[in-house]
Amino acid sequence: MSHRILITGASGYLGGSLLARWNTVNLPPKYDKLFTLVRTDDQASAVKQLYGATPLKFDTKNESAVRDAIVSNKITIVFFLVDATSAESQVFFIKALAEVKNSTGIDVHFLHTSGAKLFSSHAGTPHDRPLPDTTPDLYEIQKAQEPLLELLKPAIGANNTVVELDGQLGVHTYVFVPCIVYGQGEGFANKISIQTVAIIKAAQAARRVYDVNSTGQAVWPVCHIRDNSSLYLQILRSILAGENPSHGKQGYYLAASGSIAWKDLYSVMAQTLVDHDVVDDATVVPASDEALEMMAKGLGCPKESVSLQLGGTCTFTARNGEQLGWIPEYGADHILETAKEEVELILDTLKL
Repeated sequence: MSHRILITGASGYLGGSLLARWNTVNLPPKYDKLFTLVRTDDQASAVKQLYGATPLKFDTKNESAVRDAIVSNKITIVFFLVDATSAESQVFFIKALAEVKNSTGIDVHFLHTSGAKLFSSHAGTPHDRPLPDTTPDLYEIQKAQEPLLELLKPAIGANNTVVELDGQLGVHTYVFVPCIVYGQGEGFANKISIQTVAIIKAAQAARRVYDVNSTGQAVWPVCHIRDNSSLYLQILRSILAGENPSHGKQGYYLAASGSIAWKDLYSVMAQTLVDHDVVDDATVVPASDEALEMMAKGLGCPKESVSLQLGGTCTFTARNGEQLGWIPEYGADHILETAKEEVELILDTLKL
């Protein structure tokens, strides 16, 4: 039996870009059909016409609906890109995949899209040294983390649950970790990222780009959207080729070509924001309490959460993807070199 694959989040920045790259790569022939989760008729038409995918509509929070979609369609691989904040839906999908495995005898796979925030100073992850995604006790490190913000606990728990179910239910699980992803999205809907958008929204509200970090040494991994998509596809290629890529407690995959300092990203983006009269001064200065209040209003979040959206330190380092043969096309400094285009894409999209 060949694999049947489901991608959720087809209209999103990451999911849409993944789909757009789908037919540009040569995947091993061991897959039969591609499904995508959609919410609207327009999305259903788009995925059929553009990618030849079969659209499915169901509620990911309804266990019976998830089970019916996975089991009745004999889906064996799920790319989960819709909710990293809790493990509710993920458990439904993994249990359904286990049922498909039991009835067909074919290995099944669940790829959970997480986020670099859960491997950073915000989450209580060690950040005084590089932390490769191949670290043998990474699961134990995550399990022991005490995040600075309570709201991160369920998301960290989701990672842990996904990893634990690998061994409990015999489903190969993977924790895919996007970081600062940038560049124009290639899908049919959302074309812009999250972190770079947050910098701009906060700057617009405060009329200045502020540094929210306590030290100028705060760094974060970065990845171009095409490289992010290519890692998803490299993991899939390895699965289809029967190469048994690392999974479970060894199945963390950071999509990053390297790291940059937040202060450098703030600075290059501020230059273009001045040119477009979004901020009054290109000089980046430390954020005061008053500045944080203004930024929080622009982001629609509490003042305490501003740094979570556009700051912090993450020394998570990509190694697992390299072992599969993944080679990023764009180096870390590319985000600084193309900051003008990134800012102008976001401004044009948001019409700020």
